[in-house]
Amino acid sequence: MREVLKNRIYKHFKGDSYIVVDIALDSDNLEKKVIYRGLYEDGPLWIRSYDDFLSEVDKEKYPDVKQQYKFELQEIKSKKNEK
Repeated sequence: MREVLKNRIYKHFKGDSYIVVDIALDSDNLEKKVIYRGLYEDGPLWIRSYDDFLSEVDKEKYPDVKQQYKFELQEIKSKKNEK
């Protein structure tokens, strides 16, 4: 089962990258939400339902998209330990 990891970078299927700031609960219905910040321009802050964040790309609407999921975790290696 996929899960959203805090403080990790995700790529949106349309190309931009985001860092997950936190996971929150909606006070009205206790639905899990993902709070994430764009890694571009002035770093806008966004919120989206947890389930939608993890959902698959609608291939009928976006047939040319290569990503399977709307947001995919990016593995970024540190340059610090390179020799």
